[in-house]
Amino acid sequence: MISPADGLVSAVGPAVPPKELGLGDGERLRISVFMNVFSVHVNRAPVRGKVKKVAHKAGAFLNAELDKASVENERNSVLIGGPQGDVGVVQIAGFVARRILCWVSEDDALGVGERFGLIRFGSRVDVYLPMEAAARVAVGQTALAGETVLAEFGREKRQTLWRRA
Repeated sequence: MISPADGLVSAVGPAVPPKELGLGDGERLRISVFMNVFSVHVNRAPVRGKVKKVAHKAGAFLNAELDKASVENERNSVLIGGPQGDVGVVQIAGFVARRILCWVSEDDALGVGERFGLIRFGSRVDVYLPMEAAARVAVGQTALAGETVLAEFGREKRQTLWRRA
């Protein structure tokens, strides 16, 4: 799974995905990438697959670096049915960002790294993966959209870079 955004990895660990994704109440591996105002804000598909759902939720415009921004900020959620299961990608507006664009609809096919949206300035993208995924990044690491491997599937977990609290 590759990074959907340019920026800094701001969180790696278990979290309950937003209800609008329909992924249930259980924890999944969440990897967050924060985009500052100088980052490229085009978002890319982290995995290949079929878009199963697109859901927009109005909300606040808190600093996107804050963990509570995942729950309280305006966001657009995309559920992608991929070869390793369902992956949720959430575009989160930040304090400066007031506009989220999403160019895909339900039933669209996405290739890995394909552009699917854009967030205007100072925002974040959260990715929710099955817990079986092995994270390959750490908090503070720089990620490049369409290039940086955030997690792997189907391999033995060699080392987990996050731990359950």
